[in-house]
Amino acid sequence: MANLAIQLIFSDIDGTLLQSDHQISRRTAGSVHACSQRGIPFILVSARMPGGILPLQKVLNISDPVVCYGGALILSGEEANGSRRILFQRPLRRDAVESLRHLLQSIFPDICLTLYSFNRWIVSDPSDSWVIQEQQIAGTPFETYSSILENKLPPIHKILCMGEPEQITRLQELLAEKQLLANSYKSKPTYLEITDISVNKSSAVAFICHYLGVAREQTIAFGDNYNDIDMLQAVGTGIAMANAPIQVQKAADQTTMSNDQDGISHALETLGICPSSL
Repeated sequence: MANLAIQLIFSDIDGTLLQSDHQISRRTAGSVHACSQRGIPFILVSARMPGGILPLQKVLNISDPVVCYGGALILSGEEANGSRRILFQRPLRRDAVESLRHLLQSIFPDICLTLYSFNRWIVSDPSDSWVIQEQQIAGTPFETYSSILENKLPPIHKILCMGEPEQITRLQELLAEKQLLANSYKSKPTYLEITDISVNKSSAVAFICHYLGVAREQTIAFGDNYNDIDMLQAVGTGIAMANAPIQVQKAADQTTMSNDQDGISHALETLGICPSSL
């Protein structure tokens, strides 16, 4: 019998839902779809842009709301006509964006600055090796600054700075010193992701819970990295993956198997939320 106390599930994507080969296992996809069939929404929560999340919903055969850019943009579930509504957005302040651009130009000219707006990736130099590398990884088409009038710069939901590890570390330290009303975290040693100061995954969890009318105690979340800690602590039961750093595991209520061992399925089956596939 399903655990009727759980009415809502949140999950990070990279390192959590996806295996190391960046694929969703057949077992995990089956478990997620089984939850959907039982009326339990499975909310994908990621720093990715919408175009990096919605195709995964197709694989999972679900159409629930999605949390993009770590909570800076929340979209509704797919509607009858196939569209999505913006439920919430919190772009970076324009002065914070401009201050960061000037900071990089004057102190860190070798760091590559790119901007994300809704489903758009905006870069300054398409030939930059960091841009080329990221496009090869994510497959995201880009636009250039030169194609966008400065006084019509769209809302910026996330900034991605790419550079050598020591420069990225120094930039993060300087941002904290200057208090640019922005949150920043390293998604890897060479990547610094920046959103508005009020944006985090726990706020997105609270928004979705209110939107769907589900109590915090009736929710669980899966995550594997430091930027998932606040989400794991904002739900009724936070579940860390076995591949998560020990600090993340300690912050969670429990730890499941790794992303390469169908950790999400294992936890859902152990909790009685979906039937065992074994």
